[in-house]
Amino acid sequence: MSEAQKAAERQDAGPSTVTGVDRFFRITERGSTFGREIRGGFATFFTMAYILVLNPLILGSAKDKFGEQLDPVQLTTATALVAAVMTIIMGVGGNLPLALAAGLGLNAVVAFQLAPLMSWDDAMGLIVLEGLLICVLVVTGLREAVMHAIPQPLKQAISVGIGLFIALIGFVDAGFVTRIPDAANTTVPVQLGSTGTLAGWPMLVFCAGVLLTVGLLARKVRGAILISIVAMTVVALVINALADVRTWGLTTPEWPDRIVDAPDFGLLGQFSLFGAFGQVGVVTVVLLAFTLVLSDFFDTMGTVVGVSAEAGLLDEDGKVPGLGKVLLIDGAAAVAGGAASASSATSYIESAAGVGEGARTGFANLVTGSLFGLALFLTPLLTIVPLQAAAPALVAVGFLMMTQVKHIEWDRYEIAVPAFLTIAVMPFTYSITNGIGAGFVAYVLIKTVLGRAKEVHWLLWGTSALFLVYFAIDPIEQLLGV
Repeated sequence: MSEAQKAAERQDAGPSTVTGVDRFFRITERGSTFGREIRGGFATFFTMAYILVLNPLILGSAKDKFGEQLDPVQLTTATALVAAVMTIIMGVGGNLPLALAAGLGLNAVVAFQLAPLMSWDDAMGLIVLEGLLICVLVVTGLREAVMHAIPQPLKQAISVGIGLFIALIGFVDAGFVTRIPDAANTTVPVQLGSTGTLAGWPMLVFCAGVLLTVGLLARKVRGAILISIVAMTVVALVINALADVRTWGLTTPEWPDRIVDAPDFGLLGQFSLFGAFGQVGVVTVVLLAFTLVLSDFFDTMGTVVGVSAEAGLLDEDGKVPGLGKVLLIDGAAAVAGGAASASSATSYIESAAGVGEGARTGFANLVTGSLFGLALFLTPLLTIVPLQAAAPALVAVGFLMMTQVKHIEWDRYEIAVPAFLTIAVMPFTYSITNGIGAGFVAYVLIKTVLGRAKEVHWLLWGTSALFLVYFAIDPIEQLLGV
């Protein structure tokens, strides 16, 4: 779109208001338009709306030390509320198209590692403490300094690794790739479909969605990702109504009996800030908090760098604009998630779907956050989008992020090996944090072996040492008897 067309578009939307909003979010300055931001906001929401189903499922299926379970309806409300509020705050305060919600992986830690040792209130209080500690690291400048200390090639490798990781999430969510149970004594850990073949109507929806998405992207159609999600949802609704489908997984595409439902805020404020210390002791709490902080710290770092790089927002030094504010808001999201009993909220890599639709500013977050706000009342309607209709967007975004691999110097081992480990470990271990840790440790080791240890920033030495502790946390716990 030409500059004249952009100017005409802004004038059509209303001179004074639009100009002010445009200037505040720097929409035109970053080469975007209101249309792209709105489409991006919708795309991000639909690719991460699954958390409204998955977070209550994970947290609601677990019992705490006293056999108590959290109410799924209240969990859905808490999940939507935290996502709505923190996503909008990130948009206004951080001006990045970076949505936030309860973190996958972190919620599993809360459900299956923290809750069995203490009450739900104590577990959520520990999440609040973790968030407060992250905020302290941001205020002191340590978190931002660590991000700036990372060499540019490693940042690019992080983006590529996240691309493969997010594509794998799409394949797994759709059932295109499944894990083979160990009891089967198979020679490979994963397979095609559930039986080694692709079968069933849901798989047809996913495969058709992938083809539709990549075809639209190749044609450079505006709104390609969102068009695909909506179109395949309609197809899924028709198929589910006419065919005998055994299961769609988490979300069944069928029109609900009612569209509006009242939210239940019963879990808000149900946390005990220091209760965990009385339940499991200081040493165990410190180790648990360390694991949570490290995982949240580097998951966010990878996500922020990856999404910003894909959006073309990194400066010439590879730095994220307004990084301090972004990291502080992310830390506050962890606090909010714990205080609402929704588990630690964090930045979502699915935000890359919005970037793929052209989002470049925090204005897209206003759209995404508003949709999460609507989800408080429209959960029955919004849960008709099956994973098979949304997952193709993740595969397409994985491709877009993968293209940054061309910038890595593969003929330099001190860069190539850490980059490779970063890229490979993320999808193979299903963890952004593990990939970053493997890359950091390898980078420091190879620089030392080559006699160039002085080139390594002292913060990378420190974080690599922490990652060694992170990877060896089990034997350390055994040595300490916890």
